[in-house]
Amino acid sequence: MSVPNQTNTISKDSNLTMKRWIYIAISVLALILVKNITFPTALTTVEGASLTPQGQDALAVLVFALLLWVTEAIPFHFTGLLALVLLALFGVDSFSNIVSEGFGNNNVIFFIGVFILSAFINKCGLGKRIVNCCLSVTGNQTKFILLGFLTVGAILSMWMSNMAVAAMLMPLAKSLLDEEGLKPMESKFGKGLLISVAWGSLIGGLGTPAGNGPNPLAIGFMEDMAGVQVSFLDWMIYGVPITLVLIPISWGILLLVFRPEIKQLKKSNDEIRNEARNQSPLTRDEKVTLVIFLLTVVLWIFSSQIADLLGVGIPISLPVIITTMIFFFPGVCTIKYKEIEKDVSWSSIILVLAGVSLGMVLYDTGVADWIAMGLLGNINGLSPVMMVFVVVLSITLMNIALSSATVSASIVMPIVIELSMSIGMPTVSIALPAALGTSLAFILITSTPTNVIAYSAGYFSIKDFAKAGILMSLVSCVVVSLGMYGVGLLTGMY
Repeated sequence: MSVPNQTNTISKDSNLTMKRWIYIAISVLALILVKNITFPTALTTVEGASLTPQGQDALAVLVFALLLWVTEAIPFHFTGLLALVLLALFGVDSFSNIVSEGFGNNNVIFFIGVFILSAFINKCGLGKRIVNCCLSVTGNQTKFILLGFLTVGAILSMWMSNMAVAAMLMPLAKSLLDEEGLKPMESKFGKGLLISVAWGSLIGGLGTPAGNGPNPLAIGFMEDMAGVQVSFLDWMIYGVPITLVLIPISWGILLLVFRPEIKQLKKSNDEIRNEARNQSPLTRDEKVTLVIFLLTVVLWIFSSQIADLLGVGIPISLPVIITTMIFFFPGVCTIKYKEIEKDVSWSSIILVLAGVSLGMVLYDTGVADWIAMGLLGNINGLSPVMMVFVVVLSITLMNIALSSATVSASIVMPIVIELSMSIGMPTVSIALPAALGTSLAFILITSTPTNVIAYSAGYFSIKDFAKAGILMSLVSCVVVSLGMYGVGLLTGMY
């Protein structure tokens, strides 16, 4: 009986290997084609933005990397490193400069910190305890558990970094799935639940200026370039309704694409509530982890106020590094680093490093500006609602390429503000939906570190994320456009 099974396994492995080599060959051919093709002059210069030979090389590497990321022909983090090597070999920039863009990025330290924090939450049992409390509210039906994670993620990320929210929720979702014995990459419920961690965090980032890093950047651009001041409340008038609409829509899409293979958890609702009520007292390690967890959240939420008080800048990485280092002081916690080392996803960290480096090279070579002008250069003849839709859709497409919402915002915001002033449209009417579009990073894992955090749990593939994300992106673009236009009509902006 074992021989046929073994033969089938070998055959499947051979077919998979062949497919991967085909994907690699296609990616290499695309690289060669884009690098060597002679683009018509009409394409190389778009609305004043030019595609230089250096930029064309960077574009070729981008296409190559995107194809390998989507097909997963080789491990995703090695694809990122290979892209950096190719950029250096093509002479786009020196390897040291390329690498320093990512390896010197603040997000690297952030990821190391959140992975350590997540590992301690799971190891000490606190994750399971918190999951039990959450389940006592949502019940044991998997579809409502999905809704619960989406809602909690969205609400929290209105007030703090979406990356931080994803970092908090990921270990909780993973603990629940581990408790149910659901296998990574096989469970549809597992795929939907971990994707909901990323989606909820991104959706909440639309609601307030605090929800997503590019939001305050956009506000600064509007004030500096157009003299337009957008208050916290001004933003919420548009952002909160859109967030509230997207929560049930995202829930419906996840249920459609990843219909849970189980309708309810093994435990009954009564068992879940009783377990939540009758949990044993917190252990010492749980108390320590909970205090450090809450301290991290408080520092994240009030980092700007603390920065003003101390007169120093506090990046998002600093709180989590300060707090997680407490774990390793003598006598603080009985859990040792070697026990949680395997839970730190170094491959995800490498992906972030490579993605940021690639995005910054695209920015420095002018490719990003060329893409942006190609997408947005001719919107002045459109109706207001279509203009908003094109802006939002363009930003969503740029999120695929740039691996950084901040980079996307840095490129696009000045362009759309200039466009609004040149065509006589209120700056906020175009600039605000452009800023909102930076949160719609639903297609590629590499579009934002928030997605990488959820992906690091290992329950879904890049294909899984893209399959649901394409539909979510299209629907979200429509919702953001109609929401902006609808509220704008009520406020007299359009």
